[in-house]
Amino acid sequence: MVLRASPFPNGLVAGLHAVGWTLIVPCFWYLDRVIAVCKSTTKERAERQEQECYLHPLKVFFGSIFFFLFFLLTAPMAFLGFLLWAPLQACRRPFSYHRAGPPSAERETNRGFEQTGKASFTFASANLCLLTDGLARFNNLAHTQRRAHEIGQCIAKSVGRAQVVITVESPSSCGPLSPSDSFIPRVSSDPDGGHGREPAESSASSDDAADPLTEPSSSQPNYNENSNKQGRSDHEGPDVLLSKRPRQQDEEPWEVSSLFPANVDMLCLEEVFDKRAAKKLTGALQPLFGHILYDVGVYACQPPCRCSSFKFFNSGLFVASRFPVLEAQYRCFPNSRGEDALAAKGLLSTKVLIGQNKKKKKVVGYFNCTHLHAPEGEGKIRCDQLDMVTRWIGDFQTAHRQPDEEVVFDVLCGDFNFDNCSPDDALEQNHCLFEEYRDPCRAEPGKEKPWVIGTLLEQPSLYDDDVSSPEKLQRTLQSEELRKQYISPPVPKEGVPLVYPEAGQPWIGRRIDYVLYRETSISKLCRTELEEVTFITQLAGLTDHIPVGLRLKVTMDSDYDDE
Repeated sequence: MVLRASPFPNGLVAGLHAVGWTLIVPCFWYLDRVIAVCKSTTKERAERQEQECYLHPLKVFFGSIFFFLFFLLTAPMAFLGFLLWAPLQACRRPFSYHRAGPPSAERETNRGFEQTGKASFTFASANLCLLTDGLARFNNLAHTQRRAHEIGQCIAKSVGRAQVVITVESPSSCGPLSPSDSFIPRVSSDPDGGHGREPAESSASSDDAADPLTEPSSSQPNYNENSNKQGRSDHEGPDVLLSKRPRQQDEEPWEVSSLFPANVDMLCLEEVFDKRAAKKLTGALQPLFGHILYDVGVYACQPPCRCSSFKFFNSGLFVASRFPVLEAQYRCFPNSRGEDALAAKGLLSTKVLIGQNKKKKKVVGYFNCTHLHAPEGEGKIRCDQLDMVTRWIGDFQTAHRQPDEEVVFDVLCGDFNFDNCSPDDALEQNHCLFEEYRDPCRAEPGKEKPWVIGTLLEQPSLYDDDVSSPEKLQRTLQSEELRKQYISPPVPKEGVPLVYPEAGQPWIGRRIDYVLYRETSISKLCRTELEEVTFITQLAGLTDHIPVGLRLKVTMDSDYDDE
């Protein structure tokens, strides 16, 4: 199956939809500016301390009046556009699909199983908070379009960089080193010192800028390049890799990295609600990811002809894949409440084509992403949504699994909006989904493994010096005392004092971003090995979440030719 690019069945419907949306946009934009001019971030408030005290109140007063008047003037036109736009949602497929020509890096990745029966796959998930500018400010983030461009450039530079293979061949060697255990210099290919970050001043004027990407050698295994950097200023030369602490026996390989892993194969982004921001991300990522699903979700009355649940925003899900997307399905949660009901949160399931094995059978993978109900204290809603996720994934795979295919991975990721340490989240922590999908960071329900790091940042301190750059945030996360200041603490059960952490246990904080994998649904000939879990600090100052990465090594049994 080849997915069509447009979410509409023909050009006429797409054209009418575009006309309706064009009529709505000016009114929508002016309303957003009314909110944005009245709501400041902590960074903007700090910058205003050097200004005259009367300037900001004048800006708020006259700016809000100006934008509100234009909002009223454009409202009639927006109403006409709405009458045209809303009925067309009934015939809209719930996602748009962008397909680019496959880059050579994609062909190299596909070649693994056909030649050796082995391959490593890297997955990453990040919540970007790309709401409209006015609403994003309630999360202490601003300039949505600029952030979208900068995030896209950061991810593209990191994912497209050259890989490093680390081996030790001394008598005392225990084999290949994980990047987290290494100490080697790396010459940065980034002109600004390897930060992987475009200067903020140039973001607005360089939206279409393209950076040359270095392709990995096909002879190198798919090991991530570590970027741990300590004991140097932000403007020093080569990056230096330093181990964080001695790894304990039987401990999962993990690292805190100031860059996204090299050669991410599947990328899931959440809260990409803004359509213009989604297109900026698509433009930045398309040289590396040939297949992108964006604007995922439904709008207007859902189900159609029922006004009880009107969706003003899509699901915010965004999936970028190196591999061709064979099938895709979106399902909307019907039980959202409060402000979450305004967005079409749900589950996006995809089936991707990896390549062929030696017997010329198709090799495929399943990649699922979701964003669960957000408000605290409503665990029953999230548990019901996890029930739906489990059922919908099973239905999707049953409907699209073919007998002549080998399934090599089945991954579920996203922002679950609950953690594994808060007493208030005990209901979700014990859900049966975690019996099917493996969470490498989880020791047991309600208890994380000691090396785990929380992924939800405290919003008021997003611009503090300790977390103001990828390198500083990286060093902060490696210090337990500093983590307590910047990672959100667990949520206590109502009426019960919080005791955290338990005696002898480290302080971790809320980890609400997950990358899980399942082994029972893949081919019986495949063996899965966890290669690394990564906590990524590259988006410091650009979002209030810490992205997470996961690398799996999949091996086809050597005797599968004799089956």
